[in-house]
Amino acid sequence: MWNDFFYYTRSERRIICLLLFLFVLLGGIGTFLFWRNGQAEMPVCHEMAIDSFLQQVQDYEEKRVYRAKPSYRKESAVTVVLQPFDPNTADSLQLRSLGIPGNVVRNILRYRAKGGVFRSEESFARIYGLDSELFQQLRSYLLLPQPETARKAVDSFAQRDTLVPMKLPVGSVVELNTADTTLLKQVPGIGSGRARMIVAYRRQLGGFVRTEQLNELSHWPDSLNRWFRCDVSFIEQIPVNRAGLDRLRNHPYMDFYKAKAILEYRRKRGKIKGLSQLSLFQEFTEKDLERLSPYLSFE
Repeated sequence: MWNDFFYYTRSERRIICLLLFLFVLLGGIGTFLFWRNGQAEMPVCHEMAIDSFLQQVQDYEEKRVYRAKPSYRKESAVTVVLQPFDPNTADSLQLRSLGIPGNVVRNILRYRAKGGVFRSEESFARIYGLDSELFQQLRSYLLLPQPETARKAVDSFAQRDTLVPMKLPVGSVVELNTADTTLLKQVPGIGSGRARMIVAYRRQLGGFVRTEQLNELSHWPDSLNRWFRCDVSFIEQIPVNRAGLDRLRNHPYMDFYKAKAILEYRRKRGKIKGLSQLSLFQEFTEKDLERLSPYLSFE
């Protein structure tokens, strides 16, 4: 049976052998060509990789050397014209035209901006960056104020700086919830510091309900309360059922624990309808509720 299955005639065996020979021949030729092409391309690939690596190294070195070189910004050429000048009033262009370097000009302008005044040749010579040779060239061209003029200018500035704002006459009354710092400083006994304290505390409170609340300020004398009155129509209330934690706790009569108790109650039981509910919280005392009542809204 198996002999019949694998039996071929002589012609069939010749054809099979020929086909096998052609298959082996073509496979060998293909393998040889593939091997030869691979050997030819490998040096080219290696050469390209080496060239690329060397180019990267060269570019890196060029960038490193370029960054290492100090960069200098050259100033534009200026025509030097020596002429009389006042170092207290001359602008940058005039100073540059005298041959003064840009960095020295900036030092001069910075010195003047801080209130400095050149009253003598020595004061001008002390400007940082001004070398002695250039100073000797400019020395004969300096126009400095006379000592008497300078003294009058200083006295005028000192007088203007020490002016005291006009004070209100005795018996005047200031509305505490609308007065700005300028009006507050006109009250005898109140300067800039106390005026700022009043405005800042008024903003925290939402307005003053009673003049006695001024006594809550640091080092506040009771005698100043008679100069003020309070209009409660300017009071800014806190919406208890809508305000967040920061808004609640930042009020002077509240704190973190009181604000948290309100938020917890709102989360669990809903809106708070009035002070009577707050009185049930252990965080609030009777005094707290009395002070807070004008500042809380339960809408």
